[in-house]
Amino acid sequence: MRALIFDCDGVLAETEGDLHLPAFNQALDEFGFATTWSADEYADRLMIGGGKERIASLLTPAFVAARGLPTDPVEQRTLVAAVHARKTDLLGELLRDLNLVARPGVNRLAREALAAGGKLAVASTSAKPAVTAIVRRVLDPEIVEAIAIFAADDVQAKKPDPAIYRLALEGLNVAPEDAVAIEDSHIGVLAATGAGIRCLVTPSLFTASEDFSAAFRVVPDLNSVSLTDLDPA
Repeated sequence: MRALIFDCDGVLAETEGDLHLPAFNQALDEFGFATTWSADEYADRLMIGGGKERIASLLTPAFVAARGLPTDPVEQRTLVAAVHARKTDLLGELLRDLNLVARPGVNRLAREALAAGGKLAVASTSAKPAVTAIVRRVLDPEIVEAIAIFAADDVQAKKPDPAIYRLALEGLNVAPEDAVAIEDSHIGVLAATGAGIRCLVTPSLFTASEDFSAAFRVVPDLNSVSLTDLDPA
């Protein structure tokens, strides 16, 4: 293994419930969407890769008509972009006051990979400012200095499309068979394996019931995972 590629939300830290969900709900409220996602509803939205795409999924004809939202596709895209930008700002504000920590084993495994000469990356469908803020908050300083960040801003197609992982491979200059992805979601596994990368799963609070059959291993967290566990059988 020459490269270890982490998803961000749910893998580096449990961020969905305390950061993303309240930020989405406040932004939606501020822009007149008059809806609040429950935890269960948000878990369903997580099956859609990308924050803008999750917001856009609300804009059914009935939803738009009931709330007097724009019907023109260009105006809708502008609205979705504005809501998402506000959501990203709100996430940053929430993060400043939240005692967010890395999930068990994340920093230790990343340090071991660096010590062994491996490369590190994050491949996420969240906005780059949000991913960068979370990386800087929960990872050890030496890891932050070494890790490459690839995020939603860098690709057109979101997970389960493999574009973000293909970009990460290109940026790290490694072959798919020389990398391991760590994911927490079904769409993340599909994205990684679609790029030819073996995928280990650490389910998060919002994804525990999803299908991980395409992963080579599923573990509760990274506490018990070593570098040798990530080598091909």
